[in-house]
Amino acid sequence: MEPEAIVDEATGSNSVPLLPRIISDVRGGGRRSSSASMTGVLVFSTFVAVLGSFVFGSAVGFSSPAQSGILKDLGLSLAEYSLFGSISTIGAMVGAVVSGKVADLFGRRGAMGIALLFNVFGWLAIVFSKNALWLDIGRLSTGFGVGIISYVVPVYIAEITPKNLRGAFTAVNQLMICFGASIMYLVGNVITWRLLALTGIIPCVIQLVALLFIPESPRWLAKNGQWDGSESSLVRLRGMRANILEEAAEIRDYTATLEQFKESSIIELFQWKYAHSLAIGVGLMVLQQFGGVNAIAYYASSIFVSAGLSERVGTTAMVIIQVPMTVLGVLLMDKSGRRPLLLVSAAGTCLGCFLIGLSFFLQDLKLWESSPLLSLGGVLIFTGSFSLGMGGIPWVIMSEIFPINVKGVAGSLVAVVSWFGSWIITYSFNFLVQWSFAGTFFIFSAICGFTIIFVIKLVPETKGRTLEEIQASLVSFGLAK
Repeated sequence: MEPEAIVDEATGSNSVPLLPRIISDVRGGGRRSSSASMTGVLVFSTFVAVLGSFVFGSAVGFSSPAQSGILKDLGLSLAEYSLFGSISTIGAMVGAVVSGKVADLFGRRGAMGIALLFNVFGWLAIVFSKNALWLDIGRLSTGFGVGIISYVVPVYIAEITPKNLRGAFTAVNQLMICFGASIMYLVGNVITWRLLALTGIIPCVIQLVALLFIPESPRWLAKNGQWDGSESSLVRLRGMRANILEEAAEIRDYTATLEQFKESSIIELFQWKYAHSLAIGVGLMVLQQFGGVNAIAYYASSIFVSAGLSERVGTTAMVIIQVPMTVLGVLLMDKSGRRPLLLVSAAGTCLGCFLIGLSFFLQDLKLWESSPLLSLGGVLIFTGSFSLGMGGIPWVIMSEIFPINVKGVAGSLVAVVSWFGSWIITYSFNFLVQWSFAGTFFIFSAICGFTIIFVIKLVPETKGRTLEEIQASLVSFGLAK
């Protein structure tokens, strides 16, 4: 398909698309393939995007080290603190509902900027709060921003990276969430909860400024008819000497095909041709959340105290194990593939939750004096295993499996499901453990075990395939049924 000249809306003049110029350059020789490009612009753009993931992690990691200080200073009851700990997930659900539309309307960069403004306001509200109301307002606002971030960051990274780098680059999202939570755990051991909230503003401000210097997603630009801008973005991301001909043509042809269809609504998403993609996206998020990750992430301190351990020792050990395991997951993402990492990760989380449950079971029966160490081992196995795969891969796969015409509504739905599950767990956990610590973690273990079966039966391998190839194969699967 021969590209037409595009009229520049700002000047009214005809601009010559980059594609013909690239063809000319390729004929002249000397340009390398973009399939293996790792340019400075690509690395910088990814780094700026995942600063949002650091903001995400900071919000998740705040409630655990801040719990004792807030309860003491503001005199909150257990129910009030459970509401504070979980209300961010309500805000995140609302943010997730609008995340796809915001990202489609304002672009991936614009959506990140909007999310950061809500985070800055939220952290300031927490810093200056004098009662539970302003704590909750601040937490709700940061949650709304995180809800948008949780969708737009992995989508932006998936859309700017070549297929051979996409898995590792998108998995950096989870690595930075891990870093954000880890920093909160460590710093929260030595400073007050108000100063801890103040540190949450720093990455927000840095990212807001840095967003001005990175390119917009070439696929989003193509979807909105900005062909020249899409090709310019590709040139910036792949480098001036890269051959973007094949990738640009692929994006152009795929987008042109999708232009035959109107933007899908949430109702239209529930068609059989999207059933496989939807089952994978929603299923992985449900299993991720109900496997107990946010029970441990949000209330790690109280778990260690209940097990008879020092909360500082426990949270520091979590940081020591989860950071290198997340790094390992990133390094293995495009080598071993998504499915093997998911299977190993799910098996590890199953074992970790079982050991935690067994520890509390033995503690209740007073059968083993070293059961607190068993609980610590279970938490560390769970944390390390989750960081290896289940933490980041569901978001990577979510960014890969939906066609661009439904990516907005599908991504919003998947994110809403994730945050709704997170709210159920974070709000109910303190009440569940009053019923039974051991029983709660045995239930988490069973859900993690079911995840193994789910991955084997439904989740495809997406390593080394373009977004267009993945989505076409999944749609074909639905039509074949």
